[in-house]
Amino acid sequence: MGSPHAVVAAAASLLLMAAFDGALVHADFYNDVDFVWGYQNAGIWNDGNSLSLMLDNVSGCGMVTKNQYLFGSIEVQLKLVKGNSAGTVTAYYLSSTGDKHDEIDFEFLGNETGQPYIIHTNIFTRGVGNREEQFYPWFDPSDDFHNYTIHWNPSQVVWFVDGIPIRVFRNYESYGVPFPDRQAMRAYSSIWEADEWATRGGLVKIDWNSAPFVAYYRYLQLRACPWYGPSSSSECSAASPPNWWTSPEYSTLTYQEQGQMKWARDNYMIYDYCEDAERFGGAMPPECSLPKY
Repeated sequence: MGSPHAVVAAAASLLLMAAFDGALVHADFYNDVDFVWGYQNAGIWNDGNSLSLMLDNVSGCGMVTKNQYLFGSIEVQLKLVKGNSAGTVTAYYLSSTGDKHDEIDFEFLGNETGQPYIIHTNIFTRGVGNREEQFYPWFDPSDDFHNYTIHWNPSQVVWFVDGIPIRVFRNYESYGVPFPDRQAMRAYSSIWEADEWATRGGLVKIDWNSAPFVAYYRYLQLRACPWYGPSSSSECSAASPPNWWTSPEYSTLTYQEQGQMKWARDNYMIYDYCEDAERFGGAMPPECSLPKY
């Protein structure tokens, strides 16, 4: 029998997939993404279901979905760089464009062999970020594929790892906190060198003798509302059966999900911007004093 952590993660992942199954939209890497840089370092196989992005001493690699979306759920299974990944970052995120852009981030900060990855999350609203939360994974993310999901609706943004919510950013616009509900976003992923900051604040540099660094992807799912222009803003946010993400059941975490998130944060969270009073000179962001769910 697997460990309790593995059992919890597996059960949570099954529940998440079951909850979203009615709107499952399977994508493939041949038809649904473009490579925006380093295309020579990308590989696609398995009828478009599998992808690799590689970083070598010449270039990294980056991709983006062809379509833009406003609300829904974006997920992918990802196996990170094995071995000495110090100085590398594998990023998976949603973003609009422009100076006042919105962005929802997963970034995976590499480490020396035997040391844990860091799951780095952030959210930008109208061009302003500085909302970092970081976690150690409760598994080795380079040993096997794990599911990373960004769920985004008019009420909240939720970051899931193997079906377990690790972070929530609620819509508190009524309290003066901007929320990403006006700009369509594309899904991006890339692998790149960031040894000036990625590992122990830049103390550990990338070892090119360990190159190439390869991240593997499979089963991209785009269960989200396509953006066709300004009219999509109201269409994607309307409470209707096709817009499953607007259903009241997705407006907040369930009691079970609240317990799962508490477990993840109590045991694996290593940085929370809302606990960093020195950074903000005591003038904490307003959402830090509001309930997370």
